[in-house]
Amino acid sequence: MALALTDLAPLFRAGTPRGITSVCSAHPVVLRAALRHGRETGATVLIEATCNQVNHQGGYTGMTPTDFVALVRDLARQEGCPEGQIVLGGDHLGPNPWRHLPAETAMAEAERMVAAYAGAGFLKLHLDASMACADDTAPPDDMTVAARAARLAAVAEDTARKAGGPMPVYIIGTEVPPPGGADHALDAITPTAPANADRTFAVHARVFAERGLADALARVVGIVVQPGVEFGNQNVVFYDPAKARALTGVLAHHPALVFEAHSTDYQGAAPLSALVTDGFAVLKVGPELTFVLREALYALDLIASDLLPDYGDRPLYRAMEGLMCAAPDHWQGHYRTGPARLLRHYSLSDRIRYYWTAPAAEAAVARLTEALAGQSVPRPLFWQHMPAAARFADAPLDPDEVLIWRVTESLKTYHAACQPGGAAA
Repeated sequence: MALALTDLAPLFRAGTPRGITSVCSAHPVVLRAALRHGRETGATVLIEATCNQVNHQGGYTGMTPTDFVALVRDLARQEGCPEGQIVLGGDHLGPNPWRHLPAETAMAEAERMVAAYAGAGFLKLHLDASMACADDTAPPDDMTVAARAARLAAVAEDTARKAGGPMPVYIIGTEVPPPGGADHALDAITPTAPANADRTFAVHARVFAERGLADALARVVGIVVQPGVEFGNQNVVFYDPAKARALTGVLAHHPALVFEAHSTDYQGAAPLSALVTDGFAVLKVGPELTFVLREALYALDLIASDLLPDYGDRPLYRAMEGLMCAAPDHWQGHYRTGPARLLRHYSLSDRIRYYWTAPAAEAAVARLTEALAGQSVPRPLFWQHMPAAARFADAPLDPDEVLIWRVTESLKTYHAACQPGGAAA
């Protein structure tokens, strides 16, 4: 059953916690898998774009918010996913893409971005003005962060009201993990201090009220906090309910709110289920989905190399290695320690996801899928390179179906955790 974001807090208070998976990706295969899974389950399909990925200037995907909406709607039509099940969100909306500029200039760009998101019909907006800009002498304090968030909320409210559609709901919060995961090995992560979570809401409530944004404040449905989960390039810190117990008690003070958990990638069934049970009702996942997509692509690359004499020796892998070495900006600063070649391809932060839209990558993927389309792959080759996909053996192969299936397997884990009494092991 599709849930609204506003359903989450009442369900938690009633003792029947439910969750919603937030798919944070712009890759068409990931989006298609999420929409198909939504059609098959009837669950809410929450898809989010980040400020760096999609903005009024195009972002690193080259898409504006309007472009992103058009992409999702087109894929939804192809997959038969009802539009009423789809919720679009904007993540980390604030000055982050322009933080190298003075604060006023960066905030002016952030306002234009938020207007573009609200005008395009995004209904879930995470307001994040926690980062320092070029002329900030220190990280912004709570009042500054809240004041900047209120500026953005005012723009969103005005834009949505003029558009005449549904008014947005908001996520606030400043204790956010690094987007895309940490860049070093992690032993433990300390959950947000309860006093900090209380103060975040109190300061935002005060500033919003002072600026005449009571209606927007009433549509704040969640706070981003650190539950004690994270992933580095090569390891994962798993959720420990005991360590987060003091933090989860904060929700008793805020009956209209739930927590939003970022960087829940790679947690697995039991930790995800425990997060939902404890009130972390929005589970954000991104790199895991493109990581397993890459896993499937590389497995097919190996299968084609073994099966087809004229295909070559792992040409997709070699194409991606060449791309990343020729243009290292997306990974070099993130893989400062450890074996760089292995991390380029296999890091849990999955920086390779930035390269799939390059023409050479698209050509290599197309060559792979065209080479395997209709081929009958012997079961031993699947057992060797991708055992879980052996169901596709010994029949005409549709490589795209293998890719969608692999992403869906991860989405199924999230879906189970989001249900009452979700996966317990």
